[in-house]
Formats: sequence, C-alpha cells, structure tokens
Amino acid sequence: MTFTNTPVTRLMVLGLVSASIGASLLDMKHYAYILINPHIVQYGQFWRLFTYQLCYTNSAEVLFAAMSLYNLRTVERMWGSRKYASFLVMTFLITSIIPPAFMGVLRPLAPGLFNYVPGGLTPVLFAVLAQFHAMVPHMYKYRIATSDAPPTSEPFSGLTLSDKSYQYVLALHLALLQWPGSVVGAAAGWVVGQAWRGGLLPAGLVTWRLPGWMVGVKTQRSGAEFEQLRRRLEGENAAAGASTGVDAGGGERQQDVDRRRTMGQQIVDQFREAL
Repeated sequence: MTFTNTPVTRLMVLGLVSASIGASLLDMKHYAYILINPHIVQYGQFWRLFTYQLCYTNSAEVLFAAMSLYNLRTVERMWGSRKYASFLVMTFLITSIIPPAFMGVLRPLAPGLFNYVPGGLTPVLFAVLAQFHAMVPHMYKYRIATSDAPPTSEPFSGLTLSDKSYQYVLALHLALLQWPGSVVGAAAGWVVGQAWRGGLLPAGLVTWRLPGWMVGVKTQRSGAEFEQLRRRLEGENAAAGASTGVDAGGGERQQDVDRRRTMGQQIVDQFREAL
C-alpha cells in the first residue's frame, strides 16, 4: 500500500519526520514540550501552546507516530482530503489547549508528575483513531489461546483480536512513552474525536471546511449553472434568428435539436436508422 489518494497523510508524515529531525539538528527540542509553571505562566509564552505538537523529541515516538498516521490513511480515503484536513486543523487547535489546561489543574496534586506536557501529534492522532475505530470495520478476527488445544473438555480461554488490533497497540505504546503527559494528551484527543463524531461540538466547528484550493480540490460549476447557461444561449440564438427573419422551424429546428444531443446519442440514432 502507498499514499495513493492521501496527499494530506503524506504531507503530515513527511512534515512530522522533517520537523522532528530539524528540531534535533538545530537544537530546538526545548520548544517541543511544555513545562506548565515556568514557561507558560511566568514568561507568558502562550504561543508555545500552538507549537509543541509540531514535532517529537524522541526517535521512537517519531517512528510510532509515522506508522500510526500511515495506517490511519483509510480515514482520509473515506472522507476525502478536504474534510480530513479540516478535521485535523480543528482538532489541532482544540487539543493544543486542553492537555496543558488539564495538566495545570492536576499540577497542585503532584507538581513533579503533572508539570510536563510532551510534544508531538499524539492528541491529533488519537482523534483520528477515534474515527478509524467507528468507521472502518475489521476484516477478520483471530484468537490467542492460553488453554489446551482441542480436543479438550476445558472451555476456551484466551484473547480475541482483529486485524485492527495492531493499530491500537501502536497508538497505545505511543501514548505510554512519556506518561502521564502523553496519556493525558491521548485521552484528550480521543474525547475530542468522539465529541466531533457525536455532534457534541458546536455545529460551526463540525461543518467548517478549509478552502478547496488548499488541498488541491478544483472548484467546478454545478449542473444547474451549466443548464442556466445553456438556456440563456438558446434564448439569445432564438432572438437573433427572429431579428434576421430566419424561420425557426423545419431544418433549423432540427439542427438545434441535433446540437443539443451528445455525440453518443447521434451515433446510436444513425445505427438505428441503418437497421
């Protein structure tokens, strides 16, 4: 499988890997996470809320995130690139605020534990995973048995999995790499994804779409506009014929009918006449 018909997913994977490598080479990893108290409150660096999700600080996180995004490309194919990109932008903006705010609420309980919000697209990825879970059906199921193989009188005991299970395992591993901050971000993304799907968010956020040109979608005229244009041209031709005294009946009328028929219809009519 490739990135066919998934330009947004391809851009996300390449951008995430490039940004993470660039942050490491340029020694900018300190911008890829948030320390709740000193960086956000004391120094007024609220702009970091919208930058900490742009890259990861750990190579393992980059690998698992890229693999997860690639496996979730089915959502883009089912929705289309414009709707998918609009969902990503909306989710990115919401999940940029919720995890740091929630960690700020929990920080007084354990300042050393709830002070660090790791960077990366984990919240957005889990929002997409919520759509993947609801939309994409499993193809098959299999069992990992812990009981004796048949024939046996003991009931089956084991774990039943599906072909989608490995995607959940990758995402779960990504969420646990820098807990508890990564777990909070993953939970926030999953909740936002389910809220978007269940219509719990404002209707304006759910129906909002990016301009089509941003994802390579060319605007096309609707069929009604073409029909209106055709009728206007026919009216102008009829008025021109009346002003020059040309009879609109007979041969001229038949020519107008032939012009309105498609080439395929004219060929079929010719065969019918020959038979």
